[in-house]
Amino acid sequence: MTDADPSTIEQHTYANGLVLVAETMPGVQSAAFTMLLPAGVAYEGAEGLELGGGAATMAAEWITRGAGPRDSHELVTALDHLGVSHAEGAQTLHTSLSAATLGRNLEAALEIFADVVLRPHLDDEEVEPIRALCLQNLRSLEDDPGTKVIYELRRRHFPDPWGRPSPGTPEGVAALTPEQIRSFFTATYRPNGAILGVAGAIDWPRLRDAVGRLFGDWTARPEPRVHARPAGPRRDHILRETQQIQIALALPAATVSSPDYYRARAAVAILGGYSSARLFTEVREKRGLCYSVYATYEGHRDRAALLAYAGTSTERAQQTLDVMLAELDRLGREGVALDELETMRAGLKSSLIMAQESSMSRSGALASDWYFLGRVRPLAEIAGQLDALTPEEVSTYAAGLVRPDDLTILTLGPTALRCPKSDQESGVRDP
Repeated sequence: MTDADPSTIEQHTYANGLVLVAETMPGVQSAAFTMLLPAGVAYEGAEGLELGGGAATMAAEWITRGAGPRDSHELVTALDHLGVSHAEGAQTLHTSLSAATLGRNLEAALEIFADVVLRPHLDDEEVEPIRALCLQNLRSLEDDPGTKVIYELRRRHFPDPWGRPSPGTPEGVAALTPEQIRSFFTATYRPNGAILGVAGAIDWPRLRDAVGRLFGDWTARPEPRVHARPAGPRRDHILRETQQIQIALALPAATVSSPDYYRARAAVAILGGYSSARLFTEVREKRGLCYSVYATYEGHRDRAALLAYAGTSTERAQQTLDVMLAELDRLGREGVALDELETMRAGLKSSLIMAQESSMSRSGALASDWYFLGRVRPLAEIAGQLDALTPEEVSTYAAGLVRPDDLTILTLGPTALRCPKSDQESGVRDP
């Protein structure tokens, strides 16, 4: 695997706290940026805000409905004329703004997004159309129980407000007023804590100066205080009269900054990260219990988790859960084999190489690395860490990963399943 020349990665911190991280990518004509704003759904529960779910998502949509000298239509038209593909959305701790265009149009695109972030119109008449879109999205979740069960699993596994679903709740979205969303914007959209990752065909000195000109007058604000509140229960069932039962599991895992991070990623991938992984083989291929089954890793700065999912028929649901739990147990008891580790390595390296070829993916990786680590990991470092893993190391990590008392189990469907007992009371709910 080739590695980027370290000299092509540049970083600058402005006086207001905004961090710019950029990488020149030789041979590409595009340029992309990802801005991580410290305005995620967790801040809906901050002191002085304490809003119902949906404020972060509604604010992310609202800022694009007219900004600076442009109304909503003019803003979209200006981006289209520059050939900018873009996306906005709220996650747990950040609202992300991302865009890609030709390198020669990068500065003009940044000028528009500077208006979006610093000078949005936030007209009250735009709130009801945004609310309608958010409620429609929430209603669509009822037709996508696989996504819904993962949202609800996170709510039970992570402490509140870190487990809040990004779309919010119907009750929260319906109750939000323009004044409350505006208060959320004012409290959370700030340069200190914001990270701008840029990758592609760039001129570093010109980019650094342009970002300083566009965002340098952005005023820093205190970080809203967020307090963790207990989540749970560890065992739960959501009653729904559906044709299938959705099964979701979660376990705490090593964070991105932990020395065990690559061991955690290897263990999760071997369990259910690709089409020949253990869950896929044992649940789907050997027994034909379900079509979709997987495990994935989710990381935050201070916490992370292994998440696993399967959707199956009511008749096969109990056996599916039992086999998933047996595979978790086997991962902890027996560890991993060398051939499994080699398959995992090949898959992760392939994804890294493909990400290296995309300026949009690379801009997101720059911003993400800086948030988690305060530096950018060279691709050769990541490859080296993966190459250094041994079956013994990953097996030792897996043995400590699988702790039954830390396991969160959530099912969704017409019938509750038998689950191993935990230290928390289980229940049947209809949120």
